[in-house]
Amino acid sequence: MLADTEVTTIVVEHRDRLMRFGTDCIEAAMAASGRKLIVVNDGEMNDDLVEDMIAAMTSFCARLLYGRRSAGRRALASISAIESHDK
Repeated sequence: MLADTEVTTIVVEHRDRLMRFGTDCIEAAMAASGRKLIVVNDGEMNDDLVEDMIAAMTSFCARLLYGRRSAGRRALASISAIESHDK
């Protein structure tokens, strides 16, 4: 739609339905070419965004934590295997 110059107006219900981030840039680019973005419900949807960011951070932190535990267990198992092999 953005590349099609025949599309002069894009209507979305909430800003985050067009893009999570950078809607202002798209709106400015459209305005520069004489087109416009209409947001029907321009109320902030910060709660959804905050919840999404918390979920992403929790996931990343859990991966780091469990990855370290797993790596530690593998290292201990390798050391045990080497020590039992040497005996």
